[in-house]
Amino acid sequence: MLESPTAHVPPLSLTDEAANPAAFAAALGGSFERFGFAVVSDHGVPADLIARAWAMTEAFFALPEETKRAYFAPGGGGARGYTPFKTEIAKGASHVDLKEFWHVGRQLAKGHRFEAQMAPNVWPDQPEGFRETFIELFAAFDTAGDRLLSAIARHLGLAPDWFDHAVRDGNSVLRLLHYPPIPADAPGVRAGAHEDINLITLLLGAEEAGLELLDKTGEWLAIKPPEGAMVVNVGDMLQRLTNHVLPSTTHRVVNPAPERRGHSRYSMPFFLHPAPDFLIETLPSTITAERPNRYPTPITAHDYLHERLVEIGLVKA
Repeated sequence: MLESPTAHVPPLSLTDEAANPAAFAAALGGSFERFGFAVVSDHGVPADLIARAWAMTEAFFALPEETKRAYFAPGGGGARGYTPFKTEIAKGASHVDLKEFWHVGRQLAKGHRFEAQMAPNVWPDQPEGFRETFIELFAAFDTAGDRLLSAIARHLGLAPDWFDHAVRDGNSVLRLLHYPPIPADAPGVRAGAHEDINLITLLLGAEEAGLELLDKTGEWLAIKPPEGAMVVNVGDMLQRLTNHVLPSTTHRVVNPAPERRGHSRYSMPFFLHPAPDFLIETLPSTITAERPNRYPTPITAHDYLHERLVEIGLVKA
């Protein structure tokens, strides 16, 4: 297997956002405009919480198949709980992805205005402390995401709090991903080439080789973040909102070198979504004579999400 060249995504530190918000916003926005991706250290998610979450993730996926499948809801679109191995498929792909995953969503109070659009969480009986750990991790991702969105707003010439109303009670999802070991001669990729649906994705676990982005040159480039850093990428909702000023870059997870194929790969992406009733309408500042509006018809975040879940096979049309 030939190793892909590395994408030279500039490393950023979220501590710089507090010291110099304008400079951090320019650096983050520039990385997104060039790659659709950024690498962010000092993101504020506590290291001990991350370590606990990895331990819980490994323990859950090590449970017997019949135990895990008890938390699978056929027809639920994979919104919450467990989704078995070889269920999801990338848009336009011919082979299903070699992964299983668990989804944690926002905890809503009874009678919440989005109760009909956002399913309640499902919690396993084991491992002990799973629920508490991932409620805490969800909140930490939420906080980091808010800071990144504030920087994105600055980069776009918007008020730093512009996204606050969009993501308040947003339909964000924390995914615990397990790519099981594969045979040494396994063909293809663990996760097919795709773009994310949401505003931005915050990913932990990309240190394990495999994540690649499709560069503007048409070349696949490996993403190799520093230990503990977060990989952040633009999703299709933000691409649509910004009229492709910030591109949602195609990416995939390739099979590792043969000597690593007997090992599991774990990652934790946080898909940051707006609230279901947020209207995705092209920002006027991103429309120019050279860049006409690609999306003259607005769409709610809920309707857009449904369209895309149908395309990737998690929801029936």
